[in-house]
Amino acid sequence: MRTLTYAEAIREAFAQMLATNPRLLVIGQGVTNPWYVGDSMRDLDKQFGTRRIIDPPVSEQGTNGIAIGAALAGMPTILIHPRMDFLLKGVEQIINQAANWCYVFGGQAGVPLVIRAIINRGGEQGAQHSQALQALFAHIPGLKVLMPATPYDAKGLLMASVQDGNPIVYIDDRWLYKERGPVPEEPYTVPIGKGIIRHEGQDVTLVALSYMVVEAQKALPLLEQQGISVELIDLRSVKPWDKELVLASVRKTGRLVVADSGWRTGGVSAEIVATVAEEAWAVLKAPPLRLALPDLPAPTSRTLEEAYYPRAAHIVDTVTRACGNAHR
Repeated sequence: MRTLTYAEAIREAFAQMLATNPRLLVIGQGVTNPWYVGDSMRDLDKQFGTRRIIDPPVSEQGTNGIAIGAALAGMPTILIHPRMDFLLKGVEQIINQAANWCYVFGGQAGVPLVIRAIINRGGEQGAQHSQALQALFAHIPGLKVLMPATPYDAKGLLMASVQDGNPIVYIDDRWLYKERGPVPEEPYTVPIGKGIIRHEGQDVTLVALSYMVVEAQKALPLLEQQGISVELIDLRSVKPWDKELVLASVRKTGRLVVADSGWRTGGVSAEIVATVAEEAWAVLKAPPLRLALPDLPAPTSRTLEEAYYPRAAHIVDTVTRACGNAHR
């Protein structure tokens, strides 16, 4: 099978969906500028026209409202925020309106809206341009939250999101854009809410999200050198998340480490650990451990960034501690 970069896979998903669905609308800042959102939107404006690929003025609240309104009017819409930090400027419309619509009207009407929000961390982006807010949106009833880590899933989950018919927050991390992997040419979907085992193991379950899957895969050979067999789960979907897959793995290994790209307190990792503690406490051989961002805004200095963002070495250390702390 051919390989594509993560950004190329996203672009192909857009192109195929726009070609087959003439009512599909894309709106977002920077979708027609030379950066083309990390090349993931390159030349789609030339191919499909600026009436369907809309680069609006800098007015996030207005853009969110237009996107929700278009979706309510029967035009499936993909709303793009190249920095998900600025999605917050129009969050009232998403949380109070779009997320509730299907439930308020008894399932008679949905909001076919995909909000593609990009984590733009690193590279001296600083505190206001780099936040990973998956836990915030996962907390809201009525919103699904997806975080693909591979080119295959980036295309398949984006297509699944548009078909879903209700609001979805699709989060991709800029650090993934140059990652390569096999991607089928034909359109396909990846089921929402299903994780996948990237590497089978016996000693510890390592659940990773988004870019942390890449770092986890770098950590695997280092852990194998220490004699630690890791079962790596790529969660893919934050809400709903694949609880049964994680629980089955923990029942096999007896240990759990969660690596999230968001903050620690109240984060996705906390939810997963709490669920395992509630439903699989009896099988745990050691306390579950979390690896996440420190509860501090992101620094701007490159030197401090190196210390702030968890990498493979941090995963190795955390997994080693999990396997070294005998619970019983």
